[in-house]
Amino acid sequence: MGELSSLSHLYFTVFFHCFSIFMVIPLIPDVTMSALCPGKSQCALAIYLTGLQQAIIGLGSFVMMPLMGNLSDKYGRKALLTIPMTLTIIPLVILAYSRTRNFFYAYYVLKTVTAIFCEGSVHSLALAYVADNVPEGRRASAFGILSGIGSCAFVCGNLSTRFLSTSSTFQVSASMAIASTVYMRALLPDSIIDENLSTPIMSTEKVESVTDSREDPARKPQMFKTLPSMEDVLVLLKSSLVFTQAAIVSFFSSLADVGLHASLLYYLKARFHFNKDQFADLMVISGIAGTISQMLLMPILAPAIGEDRLLSIGLFFGSAHMFLYSVAWSFWVPYVAAVFSIFFVFSQPCIRSIVSRQVGSCEQVFVVDQTLFWQHTGIGFFNIILVLVRQYSVIFIFSWFNKMVLKTSQVPNNVQYF
Repeated sequence: MGELSSLSHLYFTVFFHCFSIFMVIPLIPDVTMSALCPGKSQCALAIYLTGLQQAIIGLGSFVMMPLMGNLSDKYGRKALLTIPMTLTIIPLVILAYSRTRNFFYAYYVLKTVTAIFCEGSVHSLALAYVADNVPEGRRASAFGILSGIGSCAFVCGNLSTRFLSTSSTFQVSASMAIASTVYMRALLPDSIIDENLSTPIMSTEKVESVTDSREDPARKPQMFKTLPSMEDVLVLLKSSLVFTQAAIVSFFSSLADVGLHASLLYYLKARFHFNKDQFADLMVISGIAGTISQMLLMPILAPAIGEDRLLSIGLFFGSAHMFLYSVAWSFWVPYVAAVFSIFFVFSQPCIRSIVSRQVGSCEQVFVVDQTLFWQHTGIGFFNIILVLVRQYSVIFIFSWFNKMVLKTSQVPNNVQYF
């Protein structure tokens, strides 16, 4: 009963936090273009700045996510959750106060800096918290439920945006971000604190080498003692075919996803003159489909057909949904494409569950962070290109990347992990 209580507090924390983040997403294109290119339906500067911001965030996350993950193994999930959840509040408060050009630039800079710590960290630490408290056999379903909670927050946040003014939306978002942080600090029980963190998934010789280098203060700064080196990552990848495959799938899947999301809203605004209301409608449809899928379908299908097959289904429908967006010939086509989220949301929970099964509880954040590391590698790689090459038709070419990884997601039958 204690485990259920601790997870219920985690679910509420994730819901409130995601609600505050997601409800402002439909507004960002309008706010950005209003500040940078008033009165225009197309804005090259907005796309350049968006790409640059995401590139910086992605590259910064390479360092910060593994560091925060390993520190949470040492000092507890709750302590490290406090950092990104608190930093998330600052940019929201700025736009809640004003959205003029100067305040937008202040938001842009602070959002870029804080997102280096926040982007993916809350979700990564929440996944590790679930893995700490849920037996291995039920983790796929638990991860699916956690993702479903995020999808539910996505729906509720975007639905509320549909009925609120711009200023009210940012004010409510900032208030919810504050409430989620206070709730987490007050009610969420802490998870494990392992004083003798071990790494049985790596060879003894290499672990000793890495450990020795970390314990030598002359070789590395004290604050980065728990930061995984590139050698750690390579040892992890060499230790298991499953880890290598998960990294490849995460990289290419993320490369495709960010190609879509970095330009989709600006693309729809330029092509069909969508505004925050249409953006919110699309996101609500996608979120409802994703919530139904993760809360109802995934707990049934994962044990029945296996996570590797479910992963392939998710990647295939992700590719199909991107293709529909890229050839949209009428305003209703994006709405049809959004329904495909009922299937493509399978991919990320499946990848994380497959990876999570390979290690004990004290290594959960490390391996989950390595999966997210490769996702952010794809994000950074694409956005560097996006900064240099602006084109609204960029969505089309990225439907190909998900097709590339369908074969990669199939693990050979003789591999014991499945």
